[in-house]
Amino acid sequence: MYASELPLALGADADEWLPELRLPHSVWEIFGSGDDAACDALALAFAQEHCPDGNEDRKWLWVQDAPSIRFSGRPFLHGVPPALRSGLIHVEAGSAANALWAMEEGVRCGALSFVLGEIAGNPRALDFTATRRLVLAAERHGVALYLLRREGFANLSAARLRWQVAAAPSALHRWNAIAPGAPRARAELFRGRGVKPGTFVLGHGVGSHEPDHRLAVVSDIRDRPLEPDRREAG
Repeated sequence: MYASELPLALGADADEWLPELRLPHSVWEIFGSGDDAACDALALAFAQEHCPDGNEDRKWLWVQDAPSIRFSGRPFLHGVPPALRSGLIHVEAGSAANALWAMEEGVRCGALSFVLGEIAGNPRALDFTATRRLVLAAERHGVALYLLRREGFANLSAARLRWQVAAAPSALHRWNAIAPGAPRARAELFRGRGVKPGTFVLGHGVGSHEPDHRLAVVSDIRDRPLEPDRREAG
């Protein structure tokens, strides 16, 4: 447990969410498109931010049901952050019910750093009771579960934090004005216990020469007037 953990209750004095805010390991739901990798990237960024252990051999579990594999394919090892590659354990489940069982077994295993699970759509097996079982198991054993909901809608759930995520315009490239810079994601926290809902633009390694796996909130891109001296010069 972290010394600065927040109570799992949303009240008037709840804190605003920040990447460095330490919350108890529980279940976070991340909703995204079936052809957008932003939810995968954000889940892995959350895991590295909130489950650091300094051990590259630490094992973690990635569970996919069959429709999720049809949507996004299997994990590409060289696309996974280098620190996580050697510890990846991948499970292909034929159904949502089997995927949920594998996730629950994963969060009950204290040898795992975290679990990432994918469920496509809104299968009958993924109801409030199923999410409640996952939350109780994750919090009892201290293993975080990031549940990716591809093409799903936000039905009743016991998940502690619930996100809607999509790709955002990339950062400006430092050396080439016409090239894309570091990737960013727009994440809406629409339900949280212990934190206030809000919308964030998140990036990696903000302010550094090269992007890293440190998650940070960046300023949103919006139209704004030119600076006075530029207006006069123009």
